[in-house]
Amino acid sequence: MIVDSHQHVMLPTSMQIRKMDDGGVDRTILFTTTPHVERAASATLEAIGAEMQVLYQLLSGSCSPEIRMGKMMDTILELNRAIQTAPDRFYGFGPVPLGLSEQATADWISQHIVGNSFKGIGEFTPGSETQIKQLEPVFKALENDQTLPVWIHTFHPVTLNGIKILMELCRKYPAVPVIFGHMGGSNWMDVIAFAKEHGQAYLDLSAAFTPLSVKTALTEVPEKCLFGSDAPFGEPLLCRHLIEFVSPSCSVTELALGGNIERLLQI
Repeated sequence: MIVDSHQHVMLPTSMQIRKMDDGGVDRTILFTTTPHVERAASATLEAIGAEMQVLYQLLSGSCSPEIRMGKMMDTILELNRAIQTAPDRFYGFGPVPLGLSEQATADWISQHIVGNSFKGIGEFTPGSETQIKQLEPVFKALENDQTLPVWIHTFHPVTLNGIKILMELCRKYPAVPVIFGHMGGSNWMDVIAFAKEHGQAYLDLSAAFTPLSVKTALTEVPEKCLFGSDAPFGEPLLCRHLIEFVSPSCSVTELALGGNIERLLQI
């Protein structure tokens, strides 16, 4: 089974399924989305930028916690509607607000993640090193229940220093599975090296900084690599072809395209 382990909700859902079919994808792990860039009138900077403004506002910290949590609840409802449209094609990862107390974080996970039968937590997109440190209550909440992986964006605006802070959290809570989204971007060598030493670190191959990073990851840690397209920002067909093109063997390709995420999520 081919599983795209990272797509955002696209509207209409029929378009998302069509892209999956075009890419030969059987199942997709869906994440919530704030900007719907697929609804932009064109691929011009102006049109895409207009759709991205709401995300930029959230990352800048200009919205109050109440507004951020309200928007998050809306995106969870949207995610559930998409999954219910084709439950045989989709699984979900759900978001968790940063900055909550340990108990409030645990309660949110119980109600909005476990309560919705989501398979993991994320995507977190930390806009600062302070926000990366705010991930610790999430790790603490999962310390005694390691069935939910945490998906964390590690490309820009996350810096190498921010990635190192995340690595320290992984070392402090070694049983919690952590997916390094976009494999660290330009810091991919550091992230691959970390995945070699840390048993519960996994590598999302979407938005690859270079084909060489994907090839190296598949060579060094084939059991840690996860095919993802990051649609609508990426294309499932192209991302799948990249893995097939640079993979060192058919068995490694099978692991990356589905075997690893099936084992991790027990699906």
